[in-house]
Amino acid sequence: MPNLPPFIAPARYTDPAAALARANEIYQQSIQHLRVAMQRFVAGESLPGRVRACYPFVRFQTDTVARLDPVDTKRRSYGFVAGPGRFETTLTRPDLYADYYLDQLGLLLQNHEGTLEVGTSTQPIPLHFSFAEHEHVEGSLSAERRQLMRDVFDLPDLTAMDDGIANGTYEPARGEPSPLALFTAPRVDYSLHRLRHYTGTVPEHFQNFVLFTNYQFYIDEFVRLGHAAMQDPNSEYIAFVEPGNVVTRRVGLAAEPNDALGQVPPRLPQMPAYHLVRADRSGISMVNIGVGPANAKTITDHIAVLRPHAWIMLGHCAGLRTTQQLGDYVLAHGYVREDHVLDEDLPLWVPIPALAEIQLALEAAVSQITGVQGSDLKRIMRTGTVASTDNRNWELLPDNRPQRRFSQSRAVALDMESATIAANGFRFRVPYGTLLCVSDKPLHGEIKLPGMANQFYRERVDQHLRIGIRTMELLREQGSEQLHSRKLRSFAEVAFQ
Repeated sequence: MPNLPPFIAPARYTDPAAALARANEIYQQSIQHLRVAMQRFVAGESLPGRVRACYPFVRFQTDTVARLDPVDTKRRSYGFVAGPGRFETTLTRPDLYADYYLDQLGLLLQNHEGTLEVGTSTQPIPLHFSFAEHEHVEGSLSAERRQLMRDVFDLPDLTAMDDGIANGTYEPARGEPSPLALFTAPRVDYSLHRLRHYTGTVPEHFQNFVLFTNYQFYIDEFVRLGHAAMQDPNSEYIAFVEPGNVVTRRVGLAAEPNDALGQVPPRLPQMPAYHLVRADRSGISMVNIGVGPANAKTITDHIAVLRPHAWIMLGHCAGLRTTQQLGDYVLAHGYVREDHVLDEDLPLWVPIPALAEIQLALEAAVSQITGVQGSDLKRIMRTGTVASTDNRNWELLPDNRPQRRFSQSRAVALDMESATIAANGFRFRVPYGTLLCVSDKPLHGEIKLPGMANQFYRERVDQHLRIGIRTMELLREQGSEQLHSRKLRSFAEVAFQ
């Protein structure tokens, strides 16, 4: 017999706030049931039956293709279902996603006639996803007791966490509802836990605009700018967060209770994250993803569940044209994907388009920060195709085959991460862009030498980073409605952004 929490009957709502409150009630009761049972299990008790608690679900049904607000659905790329039918998704962390859920549920009711149904799903919450942020009760278990957990609790089930919806390969069985969101609750929880591991910060600190880099020099400068902002009482940012959840509040603001839990880690995590926080979560997060397309895919797989408004790669590249100079910028408008990490999820025949909103903001930011305008921008920035490879030593391959392919593709620059970040943005419907800086020209005999590299980094890192930050500010000023492009949406798209 399953050991379940008290049953909360499904209910219908026309108020998104009331629907979310019911989902939160179900979720909190389920989490508490698992936590109490785990505490008893750690204490050595024999629990009666298999302990189980399930996620809340939200369901929406419509019998017509008509939309109540056709003007809004023409303006937005999300917030409505594709046609008549029954649509459903499981929900998790209503505390973290409260504003997001309210917005998505409100748009559904605004664009369609109907009600929201909220109840308890049949999808179990894995025990690991029920632990509080600083709760580590499982650490005191013996190896034998830990092995028994599988007999008593539901553990993470990878078959419930695939990306079939995002990849466009998921097909509901006959009689099953269509998905409302790209990610199920277990898939979201899985990524939230991975984010803690890889970045050293909790998901609550992540902002809606994300910068990626593969150089610590950029992070060092971002940290300097973040602490400077905290000394400015007029700064739009209210906090700066570093790995270990170490929080620095803006001067004049009082510390919050959880700030005291932050602790500088003994070593940096694999892909450390830093956050310039705004009260509305529209600040800027920056992540050092390290080198290679595998890291780029890993981190974007997980940040995608936070549903950010944009992510942009700031990195270095090999310039492939004789006319380029060290320190020139490359604004990617197309990608040659020789990174291979997404070949199974996103076929190579799928084009990765440039997004006008991102491109214009990047170009405007380059102009504003460098002071170069109009046609003179071509002296320091080239727009073109960027090739990304998974072979760092591609120059050593025989017969010049990579060089020939890059030439045929009209590529102007080469790196290892940009195409992956852009392709995963396309796959997960997250607006993306790339601005690289030429740091060497291996085809033309200009390789990185220590003295050249040090001078290059000193001259360019600050400017490049400021361009990235300014780009995010411009995108924020435009508003998220304009930013989320229809280019990223498929034929029968989910309703949630």
